[in-house]
Amino acid sequence: MATSPGHTLPAVYAGWRRVVIRPLLRVVDAVAALLLAADLVVVLLSVFYRYVLNAPIEWADDVARGLMVALSFFGAAGALARGENIGISFFTERLPVAVQRAVEAGVSLIIVVTAASVGVNALELGQQTTGQTTGSGLPLELTFYPMGVAGVAMTIFAIDRLCRQRLTDIIAAFLCLGATVALWYAWSQFAPDSVPDSGFLMLAAFVVALAGGVPIGFVLALSALIFIWVEGTLPGVIFAQQMARGIDNFVLLAIPFFILIGYLMEANGMSVRLIEALERLVGRMRGGLNVVMVLSMVIFSGISGSKMADVAAVGSVLIPAARRSKQNPGDAVALLAASAVMAETIPPCINLIILGFVANISIGGLFMAGLLPAGLMALVLIAAAISSGARRTAAQSDENPRTTTAQLWSGVAVTIGLLVIIFGGFKSGIATATEISSFGALYALVIG
Repeated sequence: MATSPGHTLPAVYAGWRRVVIRPLLRVVDAVAALLLAADLVVVLLSVFYRYVLNAPIEWADDVARGLMVALSFFGAAGALARGENIGISFFTERLPVAVQRAVEAGVSLIIVVTAASVGVNALELGQQTTGQTTGSGLPLELTFYPMGVAGVAMTIFAIDRLCRQRLTDIIAAFLCLGATVALWYAWSQFAPDSVPDSGFLMLAAFVVALAGGVPIGFVLALSALIFIWVEGTLPGVIFAQQMARGIDNFVLLAIPFFILIGYLMEANGMSVRLIEALERLVGRMRGGLNVVMVLSMVIFSGISGSKMADVAAVGSVLIPAARRSKQNPGDAVALLAASAVMAETIPPCINLIILGFVANISIGGLFMAGLLPAGLMALVLIAAAISSGARRTAAQSDENPRTTTAQLWSGVAVTIGLLVIIFGGFKSGIATATEISSFGALYALVIG
């Protein structure tokens, strides 16, 4: 949110960003990238030794899960620095501008407190587990110390976000938070029998923070913290321990690997070649550009599992094409959004992976079950695109091809190979979702 001169923190803040925040963000991003690469190498080596050499690596699972924990928190720190956390702004947008600024400062302060709690408790947990080992003999503290370091980086980025608010709003946020804590303390001291239980307060904090625009991840963390603080019988390290345990699972490694596949396809040009091939196939028919958009989302969703990567790859090519063909860009964006919703049931969907992990359901079975509803929704969207579209909407792309036919179809063959790896692996059951995603990432990196 923009701030007004004369009402913000001193001008030294600009130097703080240049000297501290930007270099720290580069370091955090580099560490996250190295952790992802190391995790991919560990999983691929584990599969190779187990299936080819028949000599499983005992420590591979522990190392892969530990890297996953560190990757998640360093990635979260980078996302916070770039303002990529998702929150609900429906209610705050309807408030007066002055109130919005005050609420934003309060949200930033909550993020600082939550991030600091992550860092402090993770570092303390690392200290407490020093000397303990995992099942394969690796030091247990190596799981928690990186989490603590990422929590410290997250706290610095949260302070940076807070410093971007108006000074008066920051002071108001501190006063409001202090008054809330003082009121709670006085209530618990003078009328302890009437104090609501920790479960009710956790739920109340969840609702208020969510409506106030706090990013959803921090809403969940704050609710857990309030429960621990109010309950008074649980140590703070439980907070860090449970956060790590929530993502310390080999199955969840499939999520970053499938996201990596999507971004690799965008970076190496596989996405552009596939979209151009679809334009040449169906672009001249009635509503052709819209049909291309739906089909592209179906195919990309069957590869990456990340809707952000899918929408970025398809939208960056087809939304400008819609403008060139004199279509309403708003209609194209609406169709792209509807196609992204449809893709939520197309494997390898991240939400299905999480559902299978939490509910202990076969992820491969969920993936196969999601194909039918996705196919029906795709047919409905294609029918709507044809009935409401104009003829030859993608003709311009056909008249000025970006690649030769041989290059185009060789690129399509590479994409089909990736689809065969993913769906063939799930259908045959020869590998887990994580192993399949690692194969796909290696394929997209080397062959794509």
